[in-house]
Amino acid sequence: MNTTEGSFYTGEYRNLFLENGLRPEAIQQRLEDTWNEMFYGAPDVRLYHTMDEDKGYIVDTGNTDVRTEGMSYGMMMAVQMDKKEEFDRLWNFAKVFMQHTEGRYKDYFAWHCKLDGTRLSPGPAPDGEEFFAMALFFASRRWGDGAAPFNYSEQARIILRACVHKGEDGEGQPMWDPETRLIKFIPETPFSDPSYHLPHFYDLFALQADEADRAFWKDAAARSRDYLHLACHPVTGLSPEYANYDGTPAEPQPHGDFRHFFSDAYRVAANIGLDYEWFRCDPWQVEQSNRIQAFFRDIDPADYRRYTIDGQPFDEPSLHPVGLLSTLAMASLAADGPDAGHFVKLFWDTPLRTGERRYYDNCLYFFTMLALSGNYRIYL
Repeated sequence: MNTTEGSFYTGEYRNLFLENGLRPEAIQQRLEDTWNEMFYGAPDVRLYHTMDEDKGYIVDTGNTDVRTEGMSYGMMMAVQMDKKEEFDRLWNFAKVFMQHTEGRYKDYFAWHCKLDGTRLSPGPAPDGEEFFAMALFFASRRWGDGAAPFNYSEQARIILRACVHKGEDGEGQPMWDPETRLIKFIPETPFSDPSYHLPHFYDLFALQADEADRAFWKDAAARSRDYLHLACHPVTGLSPEYANYDGTPAEPQPHGDFRHFFSDAYRVAANIGLDYEWFRCDPWQVEQSNRIQAFFRDIDPADYRRYTIDGQPFDEPSLHPVGLLSTLAMASLAADGPDAGHFVKLFWDTPLRTGERRYYDNCLYFFTMLALSGNYRIYL
């Protein structure tokens, strides 16, 4: 395997489980079992449910609602696993119940709703939109475009068009800040969320979005990579949940204090790992992944907690320790330090989470299972 260029260029994907001595048959079985448990397993494990003849949803079990985060994650899982029925059901639910057809949020998605599709609040969360768009582009390449709403590639372009151009007619706000070209936390806020930054998606958007916007997406990818250098602490590798456009932690918000390394921020390590696997264009990502793994190397997952970004622990335990462990393992796609194999093996020995708080943990778990088995792939 060519390890000097990313998968985008080589078409090859590392299987870190195989590299760490696990058997191919066991790896494939574990991946399939994880899918089956999350989508069709026991009540205290599964997240996916069908609705009517043509819809399905992923439930946030900790809040008993449906979120664009989970719906778009579920679609990405389904397209990676070549599961068209589940993909189409999830997309149909999101399209019917969550996507706005008029007003200031037209073409955006209400970020959460009840299990019956009733919207709980109208505003969007940009991490959902970017995952929807990428999953739709991949679906177009894997299965081909059908009749609306299953004309996947055009649906993706509609979403991205809104993300960039919303507000130019005087109504609404774009999801990317026009000046910095950084993704916002929500369209109305003047700050970002480091875990929303997916430069590996933006490089692919630059090949498939509206031609007039392709330079924007290429620039957004470069700026997101640079931004993560600022948002991640140079010693610990930890990043805040919300951060200003200069990378400094955002001030406390009315709904809480998000200056610290806590739930949202876990995804940064996974995103950096996958970006390195796909594009391998930023050597800093190796150093960053080594740093964050070194910070957690001697901490038992049962003792994960909230941390300041310079590494001071709070008494508050992590709400999602399996999710954090998963992202630390996914960082091994970029890490070349002594801890990379440790986290791969620790992840392999950790089962899916059960119970009320399993949703976020197990979504991150599944992406890690895909990535470390060489199955989180680009479809172009």
